[in-house]
Amino acid sequence: MKLPRQKLLKGCQNPRGMEELLNQAETTLRTWQPIWSSFVSAPLREEAIKIMAPFHNLYWHSYGGRPGAERQRLQCFRYENKNSINAESAPIEGIRIEGNFLIDRASPKDFRKSLETIGVPPGELGDIWLNGERGAQALCTPETAAFLNGRTSRVRDIHICCEAIKVKELQLPTQRLPKRFWTVEASTRIDAIASAGFGLSRAKIINQIKEGRLRLNWVPIKQ
Repeated sequence: MKLPRQKLLKGCQNPRGMEELLNQAETTLRTWQPIWSSFVSAPLREEAIKIMAPFHNLYWHSYGGRPGAERQRLQCFRYENKNSINAESAPIEGIRIEGNFLIDRASPKDFRKSLETIGVPPGELGDIWLNGERGAQALCTPETAAFLNGRTSRVRDIHICCEAIKVKELQLPTQRLPKRFWTVEASTRIDAIASAGFGLSRAKIINQIKEGRLRLNWVPIKQ
């Protein structure tokens, strides 16, 4: 079965990523075999599930190695096989990235860039979070875990060493629960709404926005 690609890709925010998921869906339709995607971003995941919702013979679910993971792997099933779903069987492993960041703190983006520099494709990496001044931890595919195990590199000028570990051995970050709030504001400016939601002054919120620390529908907002 061929999906109507031209129609599905029209207006898509990430056509290249969506096309890879369409390939995955067509393979599942043809072979009846469930397939895991690479790690995809949250915007692509949400868009893909929405776009493919009308195809009732396909069933999608996702898992990123921990509750609330932003980057996740998508698995496509024939609807008839949906009862065999076991999200936590997703092929995901953990990586411990050790280094001395007591003085020169790094960000998850710095660690991701370093791992991609030594040959890790972006789709092979899930979420990355800091582990204090000792480095970071990450989720990845089993193939990447094997590739990185024992490998050394640098994050900026700091030496790092990677170790593959099981997901259950990771020190997972605290899961943030969604917060819903109701407010009446005189303006629809994002700083006014965010100020009410986060309980901070508009001046502080504006500074956070200028630093790119606020996202709207997953997209960083700087104005």
